Amino acid sequence: MTLETKGVPALEAQALSKTYGGRAGVRRSAAVRAVHEISFSIPKGSTFGLVGESGCGKTTTAKMLLGLEKPTAGELFYDGKPVAQKRDFAKLRSSVQAVFQSPSSSLSPRMRVAELITEPLIAQGKASSKDAVQKHAPRLLELVGLGASSLDRFPHEFSGGQQQRLAIARALSIEPSVIILDEPVSALDVSIRAQIINLLMDLQEQSGVSYLLIAHDIAVVEHMSHEIGVMYLGEIVERGPASAVVQQSKHPYTKALIEAVPVADPDAPRVRAVVTGEPPNPMNPPSGCSFHPRCIRAMDVCSVVKPTFMEVERNHWVACHLYT
Repeated sequence: MTLETKGVPALEAQALSKTYGGRAGVRRSAAVRAVHEISFSIPKGSTFGLVGESGCGKTTTAKMLLGLEKPTAGELFYDGKPVAQKRDFAKLRSSVQAVFQSPSSSLSPRMRVAELITEPLIAQGKASSKDAVQKHAPRLLELVGLGASSLDRFPHEFSGGQQQRLAIARALSIEPSVIILDEPVSALDVSIRAQIINLLMDLQEQSGVSYLLIAHDIAVVEHMSHEIGVMYLGEIVERGPASAVVQQSKHPYTKALIEAVPVADPDAPRVRAVVTGEPPNPMNPPSGCSFHPRCIRAMDVCSVVKPTFMEVERNHWVACHLYT
C-alpha cells in the first residue's frame, strides 16, 4: 500500500527504549534490553506495520504507546504533542485504543454485547448508559457487520471472528485517532482472517483512523501497511515503504522472514535465506550487529562494530554493514 500524507503525524516515537531490571539492591537483577532506540511515525489515516520474531519487543512497544509501560528513554508524540506522564496518557484515552490477539480473553464474559461495546463511551463521559445502549450500540454493531439481534447476547455465544468484530466495535466506539492492533488475526482461522483484515481496511478508509499493526506474518503486514518496520532483538533493523521492504528487502533478517512465508505452489522455485541458531539472550546481547551470530553473510566487522541505521534508498532505511 502507498499513501501520500503531509502535516503532523498521528503518532511518532523518537529513540524509544525500555529496559527491565538492572537495579542495585540485595539481589541485583540482570538488565533486559527489551526495546532499544526505535523511531518511527504514523501519518494520519495510514498503517505502520511492526514485524519480527516472538520476543523481539513488538508487544513491549505497544505497551509503551498505550501508557501501560513507561519508557526508559526516548520521546513519544500523539498529534504532535509530547506524552511523558500518566496524566498525559489519561488525556489521550479517547484518542488511542487497542485490539488484542485473543478476543475471548479481552471481552468480559459477564457483560452483554450492548454494554460491552459501549463501555468506553460511558467511561469517557461521552454518553449515558441509556443513550449508549439505545443509540450507539446498534450503530457500532452495524459498522462491524453484526446485526442488532446480537445486543443481548454474551461474548461466548459468538465465534472467534465475531468476537474480534466486537473487540473492534468497542475500540471504535469513542472514534479514536489511533488503534494499536496487536496480532489482531493470528488466533483466527485463515478464512476469517481475510474478513477481519478487509473490515479493518474498510474502516480505515471510512474514518481515517491510523493503525499500528503488530504481527508475525509479514504477508499480512505487507497487505495492510503503508510502511513496515522489521524488529530484531529490540531494534528496528529495516524500515521503509511496505512494497520496498518486502519486494526489495535489504537486511538478511528481513529476507529470511519473507522466505519463511508459505507459498501455495509447491513447484514454485524458491531460494531460502537460511537463519541458523536461536535468537540471542537479551540480557547478554552480542557485540556489533545483534544479528551477526545467525547471519550467513556476516563479515568480521559485524561482530565488532554496530551498523549505522542509514537511508539506502528513498525512505528505505537499514542497519547492515553490507550497505556501508
